[in-house]
Amino acid sequence: MSLSPEALARAQFGPRAQAYVESPVHAQGEDLEALEAIARAQQGGRALDIGCGGGHVAYRLSPWFETVTACDLAPEMLAAVNQTAQRKGLANIRTVEAPAEALPFARQSFDFVATRFSAHHWRDLAAGLAEARRVLKPGGRAVLIDAVSPGRPLLDTHLQAIEVLRDPSHVRDYSAAEWIAAAEGAGFMVGMVRRSRIRIDFPSWIERMQTSALKAQAIRVMQEAAPAEVRDHFRIEASGSFHLDVMVLEVTV
Repeated sequence: MSLSPEALARAQFGPRAQAYVESPVHAQGEDLEALEAIARAQQGGRALDIGCGGGHVAYRLSPWFETVTACDLAPEMLAAVNQTAQRKGLANIRTVEAPAEALPFARQSFDFVATRFSAHHWRDLAAGLAEARRVLKPGGRAVLIDAVSPGRPLLDTHLQAIEVLRDPSHVRDYSAAEWIAAAEGAGFMVGMVRRSRIRIDFPSWIERMQTSALKAQAIRVMQEAAPAEVRDHFRIEASGSFHLDVMVLEVTV
């Protein structure tokens, strides 16, 4: 029996909640520093973290807003976020179970909205961004962070293929151009666009998602057979570790 995209995401990420709380790739990074700087400038009122995963965005937002709502599909993720927030003494974080495309909040409920490394799992990027726009107050700000496709077809095909092999709940790493068009289509005004790269350690990347040995081997075969342009762009190492493009997109209403 096939699963819906939402059920598949729950099945993939629920059992791995603690791994995402503890993941260094998710717990730190230039993009998180940029997010917190924007939050510090915007501070006050209510903030929303869409697709919160291990809660690292919510933890960074907590000092700067009266309340932070961490929203995710997987109840196990939300339980891990609650436990971690309590341990950190972050009493203003609350959790809500919901998909990005159907947020259970009234219009103009939040002063600040963020999402990080989540949108490539959404079944409908346009719908998710429309919801983010709907719940944001006039004058509010949103920060959209995700891995992005380099855009060129050869590189894009390689990236999407290894992502799906590793994690069948993956939908798409969108290009920067696709992100900007989708944000503008949702009614946002696009401001700062910041790009960076992060190194993905292959063994921990595979372990975190508990990818089968067969699929991990398939990824390695793809990497080894990849054209020079692909190997050079992603800086594929002998171990299978590689570099991933990341974008921070700041938008307003």
